[in-house]
Amino acid sequence: MPNESEHEYLARALPELQALLESLDALEDVPLEVELANDILEIGFEDGSKYVVNSHRAARQLWMAAERSAWHFEWDPSRGRWTATKTGDELWETLAQVLGRKLGRDVGLARGAGPAID
Repeated sequence: MPNESEHEYLARALPELQALLESLDALEDVPLEVELANDILEIGFEDGSKYVVNSHRAARQLWMAAERSAWHFEWDPSRGRWTATKTGDELWETLAQVLGRKLGRDVGLARGAGPAID
């Protein structure tokens, strides 16, 4: 929501990044190194590659870079989720999909309910 204040945006975005970190940290037997610092969530892999989800305060968006692609997610109050501006895809589902492709298995991320890997 580009018209919200920076304070409102941060109150929504920073807990989202923290929740993603906690969900990723809870994944067992998954070779990931996950770190959240300065509003940047980095997901590192054994091959040295990284995926990044970060807060972009000026745009009031969460940005994700993975697989040589980028997504810009805006808060959608009607859906109560962060959705990609171009596709309408949801942040958590999109991250789970790209992680699944990278790891070669299904990865389920569920906010507050704990992650699942199939």
